[in-house]
Amino acid sequence: MGVPEKFAAIATKVNNWGRWGEDDQLGTLNLITDEVRRRAARCVSTGKAFPLGLAMSEAEGVQKGIVPGRFNPIRTMSYLNVALSDDPEWICSNEDVVVMPLQCATHWDGLAHVSYRGKIYNGFPQSSVTSAGASRCGIHLVDSLVGRGVLLDVARAKQMDVLDGGYAIQPADLDAACELGGVRIEPGDIVLVRTGQMVHLNMAERFPAGGSAVPLPNLLDFNNVLRYMGFAPGLSMATAEWFHTRDVAAVATDTLALEVLPCEDKHIYLPVHLLHLVEMGMTQGQNWLLDPLAADCAEDGVYSFLLDATPLPLTNALGSPVNPVAIK
Repeated sequence: MGVPEKFAAIATKVNNWGRWGEDDQLGTLNLITDEVRRRAARCVSTGKAFPLGLAMSEAEGVQKGIVPGRFNPIRTMSYLNVALSDDPEWICSNEDVVVMPLQCATHWDGLAHVSYRGKIYNGFPQSSVTSAGASRCGIHLVDSLVGRGVLLDVARAKQMDVLDGGYAIQPADLDAACELGGVRIEPGDIVLVRTGQMVHLNMAERFPAGGSAVPLPNLLDFNNVLRYMGFAPGLSMATAEWFHTRDVAAVATDTLALEVLPCEDKHIYLPVHLLHLVEMGMTQGQNWLLDPLAADCAEDGVYSFLLDATPLPLTNALGSPVNPVAIK
């Protein structure tokens, strides 16, 4: 099929193939240099830490059978109270095992997660992904993802608790969020975009700022999940050039798809995924819990922080669960 003209024009402007060499498999994460990490470390003043990952729970997870192939983590015991000595009362051991899709909760999408026209990032063939996984651009190549995080609270900048379903975030919205936070995006920054979409999952109640998770097994009813997943605000195609111009290293949001749903053009599915992952080589993250961090940023006016969002070193994987931690 032909590529829509608007999408093709943006793709040409943001394409990074060959920018870091013909064999590069990291894309914009190359922008996180030692100096960028040193600058990120200087953001720490209070030492307050904010975990940004959702609970990985079969009962409370966000996957309810809407996205094909995705289900909530299934954790069970591999062995229980197994004696490790002749005296079973002296020392026993317990271990468990988990089965889960790697993108079922808070996660990073790897660069080989999607392809189009037979190519993934940097022109590697779609066939480089097989049943053995990603022989190119696997998530295991991201051995660290630590840098300066910047929260762009688009919902708060628009004086809303949550953006309307189907709202396509524009470059002007990102500019307004920068102005709200008093921040200037620097090369190598990791940008977190808040839409407020987690309100549909009542995550602010489950994870109160500074407190412990509160188990609410009946919280994620199907209607809430539909509102969270189906008709959602998110990034527009136009924002890809905004990130490219500013040399952003990675971007994540508090939504299922990162981009606006339904998609902007009925002729191309998940165009922002294609622009970020394939054209730009920019790692993207979904289902990030940003509300407690956003509340603290609004209180102290500090919207930048040290962020550790290193994925698990899963060889040849297409993505990875992560529990990012922002330290202010």
